[in-house]
Amino acid sequence: MTADQLRKSILQQAIQGKLVPQDPNDEPASVLLERIREEKARLSKEKKIKKEKNPSIIFRGEDNGNYAKLF
Repeated sequence: MTADQLRKSILQQAIQGKLVPQDPNDEPASVLLERIREEKARLSKEKKIKKEKNPSIIFRGEDNGNYAKLF
């Protein structure tokens, strides 16, 4: 196995969550992202942070691929 193949293999395992034990009590990423969006909206409304110029949502399409939807 070459260094490049090893790097790609490790990266793939990291993406799949196979490098460390997974905690079943962790909330799904979609819930976390929604909480972050709500917090950003609240802080923006309070003028504590600037409003995002190009807000987007990441979603899973019918082909099971990840896509970004810009608003």
